[in-house]
Amino acid sequence: MRSIGEMARDSGLGVSALRFYDRAGVLGPAWVDPASGYRWYAPEQLDEARLLARLRRVGMPLADIRLVLAGWSGEDADLVRGLLQAHLRRLEQGLAEARSEFSTIRELLDHRENPMTVSPLTGTVHLSLPAPALAAALDAVRFAAGRDPELPMLGGVLFDIEGDALRVVATDRYRLAVARTDADGHGGSREQVVVPAPLVDAMRALLSGDESARFAVEGDRVTLEAGERQASGQRLAHDFPDYRRLVQLPPGRRVVVEVPALREALENGPVRVAEDREPGRSARDISVLTTVDDKTVLVCGDGALDEDTGTGTGTGTGTGTGNEDRDTGTDGLGYHVGVDRGFLLEALAAGDRDRLVLEFGPAPTAPLAIRRADDEGAFSLLMPVRLDD
Repeated sequence: MRSIGEMARDSGLGVSALRFYDRAGVLGPAWVDPASGYRWYAPEQLDEARLLARLRRVGMPLADIRLVLAGWSGEDADLVRGLLQAHLRRLEQGLAEARSEFSTIRELLDHRENPMTVSPLTGTVHLSLPAPALAAALDAVRFAAGRDPELPMLGGVLFDIEGDALRVVATDRYRLAVARTDADGHGGSREQVVVPAPLVDAMRALLSGDESARFAVEGDRVTLEAGERQASGQRLAHDFPDYRRLVQLPPGRRVVVEVPALREALENGPVRVAEDREPGRSARDISVLTTVDDKTVLVCGDGALDEDTGTGTGTGTGTGTGNEDRDTGTDGLGYHVGVDRGFLLEALAAGDRDRLVLEFGPAPTAPLAIRRADDEGAFSLLMPVRLDD
């Protein structure tokens, strides 16, 4: 017999997903311990669980999955083939409809000014700013720059100059980071320049001293001078998305975390392996987070507390305990949000503080914000990963 945790690890379904499919009457355990409520699965159920995971990955409705599993166990190959073929036809029809909608959207895009298209590069900017401040700002956002060649406008860092402030911004769609620093010398209107990532790295390498740095834009050329050294190159010939719209989020639940403790919990704690559905993206380790009484962040297994110890972290040495296989809730627990573990670790490092603020949005589909308590101008957002319920 397999425990629910063992079944989750071996099948690719999460613990919470197995509980959901049990309640939905799709895949129930072979035995439930009447004293503890633990679920136990028979060896032959592993193949069914793996089949269920595959069917869910292709979006088959639960009603059809029930019939597929019934036909599978009863060796009714004709029923299974018929259901698979019917679902494949639905997917093909959906793809055809999606292509039609995208074609319409492209036509609309061709008839209006597109903020993501190439624009004339005529701006002139001359800034003076402290090298350490610019270095810290670039360090806070560089990790979020995109690498997708099909989205070249995201392959750099936005330098957004307005008044006496410089904001640097980077995003790859799955995460976004913003930092601000004071700057002198720009008396004109707002200017935005996207500096390609390799040039940003060359600029950052110059910022090792305490001297003043000079940032200049002349047409399509971008230059940074620090002391006697200089890095120069072409700006990206694309406009950046309106990041101010992206960071307008409703207030959420804020929890102060001890970064070393949270890093240890993330690095050593339970993860889910999520096969991303987008072509070209590899499997990712997903950490599942929740909050307790607005004071502690727990790193859970996969929508439940860790199935053996329920370990977590929060303020101080904050830890929690839990049970992998009980349907009853725990007082004070918030909802569960899944995030890419590597992305979160990078965001914590970029935060550059021993204590940071994690802000959970009003729903598990809202971005997770990582903020500095002493600097509201520097923060990052991580898009959540959908968890099977």
